[in-house]
This record gives sequence, structure tokens and C-alpha cells, in this order.
Amino acid sequence: MNRFPVAISLGAFGADLVRERGQASFIPLLVEAGVTRIELREELFTGDLARQDLPALAEAIRSQGLECLYSAPLELWLEGQNLPNPELQPTLQRAAACGAAWLKVSLGHLSQDSDVAALADRLAHHDVHLLVENDQTPQGGRIEPFIDFFARIDALQMPIGMTFDIGNWMWQEQSASAAAQQLGRYVEYLHCKAVSRNAASKLVAVPPRQTDLHLWEQLLKHMPVGVPRAVEYPLQGDDLLEVTRTQVDALASLGQRLHQPPLSQQTSGALSHV
Repeated sequence: MNRFPVAISLGAFGADLVRERGQASFIPLLVEAGVTRIELREELFTGDLARQDLPALAEAIRSQGLECLYSAPLELWLEGQNLPNPELQPTLQRAAACGAAWLKVSLGHLSQDSDVAALADRLAHHDVHLLVENDQTPQGGRIEPFIDFFARIDALQMPIGMTFDIGNWMWQEQSASAAAQQLGRYVEYLHCKAVSRNAASKLVAVPPRQTDLHLWEQLLKHMPVGVPRAVEYPLQGDDLLEVTRTQVDALASLGQRLHQPPLSQQTSGALSHV
């Protein structure tokens, strides 16, 4: 059985721990746990971003054979502005310096006046592929703006994909199933997290139960086969490697049953080689 590619969003290890140790320190653990892609988090860098040795980080990632995605807390569209966020350009440059093949941002305040075509100019000078994620905000966490955005992207034939965050839809009381049915064909990266309410009745990300994994498999029916998926929920425990490996294995096999040939075909194939 082939394993589907799994990423780790480094925030899964806890913001304080990652800032204390540095994002590069988690590379060996990810490799040993069977991870395919590291998701760097811009908000977890400490100190001045301009002083970060991003090329050294890129080499550390590349030397271990990991893919790299750069995640930035940036809204593609700012409220009241029709051109893309001016911070997109320097963020693309930082992503490239890290050796990232993808940049993940939020949608922001898309409106009818938003100049989507202007994105082409912003992206033309970079090899980094843009992915737009549903976040937890009213402007970027509802289904309708994404339908509008990708319809406009399609019309302009622009190569922009979607990061589909399963749990984030809950913050705006949106149906993940409805979102998958309407947006699944655009998904190039899947953020996986279960959601529950804590003692203060706030929504928080939690590791999945079996029922969550079953739901996620249903969502995958609407997405490209083998779409890369990421752990975006807490990874904690005395044996952090074993905790991470267990979750990576669970996500790597997610959706395999949807693409297995019928048992009769498997049996006939085996008999043909006897």
C-alpha cells in the first residue's frame, strides 16, 4: 500500500517550544517520523525576520530530503483595498529564501472590486506556488468567498490552489462537507485538525478520534487522489517521536480504502502470478 504524503505544521509542537528551540531543530524528528513536508510558520520565528538566516534553514531542510511550505499570517486582500496585500511580495521572497515550493496565506477581504488579475503580476517573478487557506475569520472562513475567488481564478487560468483546513470551518459555523463538495477540486493541501470546546467554551484544535478520521475520508472523496495532508493539531507527549509517528501513519493511510481495487480484482491479480 502506498503512503500518501504527510506534512507537519510546526505549530503542532506548541508555539512556545518551537520558538525556544527554533524551527530547524525539529527537522530530524520529522524525518524519523516519516514526514514528507515541513510547514514553516512565519509567526514562530523569533527576532527580526530580516536577520533570519533563511538560506541556512533552506539547506538544512533540503539536505534531509524534505519538501518545504512557508505559512504566513497574511491576508491576500486587505479591507478597502482592491490590489493584493503589498506584503505579499516580501513574503514570497522570504518563502523562496527558505527553499519553499509553496506559500500559504489567508484569503482576507475579497470583494467585487478586488483586482484578482493583479495577482498574476505579483506571482510572475517567483517560483513559489500560492495556496489560499480558509481561516477562522468572518471574511476568510466562509464558503461563498472561496467559490467567488476560485471562479475568478479559473476564468483567468491562474495557477493558484487551496489549502483546505477541515477544522477552521467550524469557527464560522460552516459545513466542512459542503465546503469539500463545492471546493474540493481546487484543494492542493489539506490541513487536518479535529475541534472541540475547552472548559472556557472556546473552540480548540485537538487530535482526531476514529470518528474524525472517518469523516475526513468522506471529505477526501471530493479532492484529488493522494492530496498532501498536514497535522495541524497538538503533538504532545513524553515520547514526542512516537506520538508524531503515530499521527503521521494515521494521516498517510487516510483515503487509501477509497482507491483500493475491489477484492475480486486483487484476488484475480494474485492468482495470475501463481
